[in-house]
Amino acid sequence: MASNISLKQLRVFIAITQHDTLTSASEALFLSKAAVSMSLAELEKQIGHSLFDRVNNRLILNQEGQKLLPLADELIERAENIEQLFEGDQTLVGALRIGASDTIGNQVAPYLLSDFRNHTGHKSQSLFISNSALICEKLVDYELDIALIEGKTLHPQLISQQFSEDEMCVICSPSSPLATQQSFTVGHLENSDWILREAGSGSREFFLRAIAPRIEQWQEAFQLNTTEALINCVSAGLGLGCLSKLAAEPALKDGRVVELKLPLDMKRRYWLLVHKEKYQSPLLKSFIEFCDQWSKE
Repeated sequence: MASNISLKQLRVFIAITQHDTLTSASEALFLSKAAVSMSLAELEKQIGHSLFDRVNNRLILNQEGQKLLPLADELIERAENIEQLFEGDQTLVGALRIGASDTIGNQVAPYLLSDFRNHTGHKSQSLFISNSALICEKLVDYELDIALIEGKTLHPQLISQQFSEDEMCVICSPSSPLATQQSFTVGHLENSDWILREAGSGSREFFLRAIAPRIEQWQEAFQLNTTEALINCVSAGLGLGCLSKLAAEPALKDGRVVELKLPLDMKRRYWLLVHKEKYQSPLLKSFIEFCDQWSKE
């Protein structure tokens, strides 16, 4: 096999894995579709295998492509490290793509990143916030370098370590009869309506695991994909909500919603995830160590 595989070919390969079609990969790389197509053809010819299955006009990574992806990702990162090594004496180089699930992304990550920047002087991070399921998917596809999520994932390609924890709470509208109930029990939740986050969200998973099994009759009144909308719907009396106490704090303080104190363990862990085969650059390593220290403090 000829060893004149170029970084450009590997960049094209990675872009196609992330964009699924030659057209959108070429737009992302600012290259013509013909140039992208030719780069891929040359790479496949040199390797002696096709790397994608062609399905309609989409390119789906096949087994050979999956073998190449971790190595291609590592080579591109190492090449960037080489380029930046000589651009002055910055200790940490490269960009860090962080994914965070909703509560962590909105309530925790801003402070974590601010402290990381002050501590290291490294400024090039991006933050992608979505539900835990989508974050894991992007991590598996090498579109993110690291993820901070609520709720554990058992994905075989990801390694997880506990990074911190928070507490969940159940909230209702101040006008709900439950708001004035003395000594609250789980029994008071019978025949209740709930406003839940979408499938794949950490707070929905917590509700279904820790609270729902203890109620015989409950209905899902609404499904929403933002915490803010969930709080507003609860405040408007459309149902009960279950979410992170950090996220509910401002609305609890304003009296827009009321917390129902349940005699249950409402703690939930945060997890830090990386891909098993991901090359851990000095930047990624130092961010993982920083998260670990930060959560202990």
